Amino acid sequence: MKYTYLDKIHGTGDVKKLLPQELPLLCEDIRNFLIESVSATGGHLSSNLGVVELTVALHRVLNLPQDKILFDVGHQCYTHKLLTGRRAGFAQLRKKDGISGFPAPQESDCDTFIAGHGSTALSTAIGVARAKKLKKEPGKVVAIIGDGAFTGGMVYEGMNNVSTLNNLIVVLNDNKMSISKNVGQMANYLTKLRTDPKYYHAKAQMETALEKIPAIGDDLVKVLQEGKKLIRRGIYHSTMFEEMGFQYIGPVDGHDVMELIRLFTNLNEQYAPVFLHVVTQKGKGLKQAEENPGEFHSVSAFDLNHLTNPEVSPKDSFSTRFGMRLAELGAEVPELCAITAAMKYGTGLNFFYHSIPERFFDVGMAEEHAVTFAAGLASQGMLPVVAIYSTFFQRAYDQMIHDVNLMKLDVVFAVDRAGLVPADGETHQGIYDPGYFSQIGIPTYSPSNYAELEYWLEKIIKTMHGPRAIRYARGEEQPALAALGCSGQLYDFIQPKADADVVLVSYGAESEETLKAVSLLEEQGIRADCSKLVQIFPLPEGLCEDLSRYKTILFAEEAVPSGGIGQQLCTALHEFGWKGTFLHRGVDNTRLLHATVPQLREALGLDAPALASMVLESRKGSVE
Repeated sequence: MKYTYLDKIHGTGDVKKLLPQELPLLCEDIRNFLIESVSATGGHLSSNLGVVELTVALHRVLNLPQDKILFDVGHQCYTHKLLTGRRAGFAQLRKKDGISGFPAPQESDCDTFIAGHGSTALSTAIGVARAKKLKKEPGKVVAIIGDGAFTGGMVYEGMNNVSTLNNLIVVLNDNKMSISKNVGQMANYLTKLRTDPKYYHAKAQMETALEKIPAIGDDLVKVLQEGKKLIRRGIYHSTMFEEMGFQYIGPVDGHDVMELIRLFTNLNEQYAPVFLHVVTQKGKGLKQAEENPGEFHSVSAFDLNHLTNPEVSPKDSFSTRFGMRLAELGAEVPELCAITAAMKYGTGLNFFYHSIPERFFDVGMAEEHAVTFAAGLASQGMLPVVAIYSTFFQRAYDQMIHDVNLMKLDVVFAVDRAGLVPADGETHQGIYDPGYFSQIGIPTYSPSNYAELEYWLEKIIKTMHGPRAIRYARGEEQPALAALGCSGQLYDFIQPKADADVVLVSYGAESEETLKAVSLLEEQGIRADCSKLVQIFPLPEGLCEDLSRYKTILFAEEAVPSGGIGQQLCTALHEFGWKGTFLHRGVDNTRLLHATVPQLREALGLDAPALASMVLESRKGSVE
């Protein structure tokens, strides 16, 4: 497809060279390119389709990289990447050696900050803006924050500390389907009036003049300010942003690129931190994404000509199997509740929502609240299941410790996307949860296939008490692991051999590689066994005794090694009196890529050839 106006963009600043009447056409080109490109590669689609005009307007007015743009969450940065000369990289978006799906300072000096988690941009922007003030550097700092991020408390912590930063602009990207009824011609008129530089100058000069009037000047200023707040309260029903120190502007149409350019141009002279409320349509330009933006938030490659309704034909995955089984259990266990943090579809809880909506709770992007809310439910006899991605669960670590675990409350943590995660790179890996759950004593289960997931989910819900966690990988089960079925045991030995003196141990999805590695060792004449854990913490009773007959134990896990399960097993074995060789391979979190899981395993030495080689090198060394 030919993109007449996008073809004119080769690097930062090129958008300034276009004629004004070409800018809406550029936006149309960008939207069409994103739909075509992301349908081929996968990626975040709905959010990027919604901010095309907003990003074009910012690039038209700002001077990057002197001015700074911070995205919250960073997955809405695709148009920004196009306008900074990275169009060629979209063919390998989120793939090894390709461009990241998030802001990446190593890619461009126009990417200010890595941003993979939500509700953080305002705090970061305040820090960047304050640093500019301290260093006496020119330039604006713009934070683009979705309305979803405003469900996270960190945004309000940031708003409470904006002070008098007149180089800070906060853009609320409100992507609801429509503008509320109270927004009409009067609000639009006042928006234009309030963003006119003449208004700013007149306002400042009037207040200065009034303050100089003896005795009554200050009082007059206060009366005028209070009168203004009353008018605004009648129009917008809220003065919260002004009360926190912002100059509030909006709501404005986030798809009117010329109006947005006018607004940002007029804000070159600002006397306070500005809060600009922009209304956009998530998924704009793709009918199916407009109608169901949640399902097109993050997508795999798809056929534009054959789009299916995921509610009717959901793709089989651990998340789907978890959600369907939980909905069934919810019908059997009246105390069962389901909680998620803005990930109803991603976690499979849409099935629970449709079946038992009164016991389903989506708290928004507020993982800390989700966990403490669950603690409150559990304290009153309910059984909450909190389903959140592993990478986002770590945001609620304090709440796990203090609000759930100290009282040993009956809360189930369902840890989605556990282990290595494809495409999204260093910000979305599920590599810390085995450590942080075990550090605070929470029993943790890590099934490797659907049968184990469904069996252990029912078991921990119906027969166990206190905090407990079940973790499972992203995507589908692997055929080799599916073939193992479910024994109902806390750990298994896969076809053990009487004469084997080497055993490879793992859990979850990584067990696929240990199985393959055993076969590779067999080809080298090494008789090796494979053991797969389901209960990873506490270590199952009898495990050390069963493993102690082997001379060499290799433990592989898709988690950081420090404080991980392998390290705990090594300590337990030595305390048991075992004197053999223990090999441990985990995730080096300094070498994470945006790549497929097999590519990540290869890069980290967690694939079968690397594991087999590790054993061979160890035996070679022991012989020498």
